Amino acid sequence: MSTGTDPLAPLAQLPGVPDAVAEVRKAVDRLYGHRVMRRRAAEVTSESALRGARASAALAGADWPLEEVRRRSDFGADPEARAVGAALRISAEAGQLLSVWRHSPLQVLARLHLLAVGDSDAPAGRPRQAGEGADDPFPLELKPVEGVESAVPGAVDGPVPVLSPAPGSEEVAARLDQLSRLLVARAEGQGVGTPALVVASVVHGELLALRPFGSHNGLIARAAQRIVLIAEGLDPKSICPAEVGLAELGTDAYRRALAGYLAGTPEGLAAWIGHCGRALRLGVRESTAVCEAMQRGMV
Repeated sequence: MSTGTDPLAPLAQLPGVPDAVAEVRKAVDRLYGHRVMRRRAAEVTSESALRGARASAALAGADWPLEEVRRRSDFGADPEARAVGAALRISAEAGQLLSVWRHSPLQVLARLHLLAVGDSDAPAGRPRQAGEGADDPFPLELKPVEGVESAVPGAVDGPVPVLSPAPGSEEVAARLDQLSRLLVARAEGQGVGTPALVVASVVHGELLALRPFGSHNGLIARAAQRIVLIAEGLDPKSICPAEVGLAELGTDAYRRALAGYLAGTPEGLAAWIGHCGRALRLGVRESTAVCEAMQRGMV
């Protein structure tokens, strides 16, 4: 499924994907054009990182109110607190790993896992080995936020699919290597025509499919998506917290869309990319509200 030098190019032409790409581009451009971004962009970036971390932690099982996350300084007391702390550490450093990401994505993934679990944990920073299992990336059910349409167009109807077991360590290593080679080739100028949304969605989906580490795979997959959006130039200031949108859409929709990616059908892949696009637009909406609050002097 290769077009020129970029095997992802055909995904950009799947039904509904060009529209999703255009809608995301329009929303992001509107946010970047907001008056507040001219003088307070760094504050918007900081607030986006905090809100994205809170949402990613919620998806990882620790659904804390934003103000509690903002207030707390001790994140080692219990599993929920550790999950929030992991999300905050990852969010704080993700944007600083861009130069390494361009030539060694796997090194960045290892660093993200190390940040999540701490260097006192022996498996920290290394992918699963033979016989080691992976955590459930959806430990907590989150209902969609009221007023948010969570249906996944193109996804299979019926019960929410059960996530299939993570592949074995040899398959994980091979697919991670393939993903890394693809991303490095893009950084070197190959396949630059494929939209950022498509690339970020594939990285996000592939990491959730592989669950390469024993723990924190959801946090790492969502952080990697954010790094790709920065690297590909769609969100260079990292002000569009897609994690917020994923949480607002709810975990049932997240699972259903991911099942489409795992199926590998054109319809399933298009549904996954569309879901990631809707999440990103909701993240834009969140940061737009932050900008509006700043403009009114409320922040």
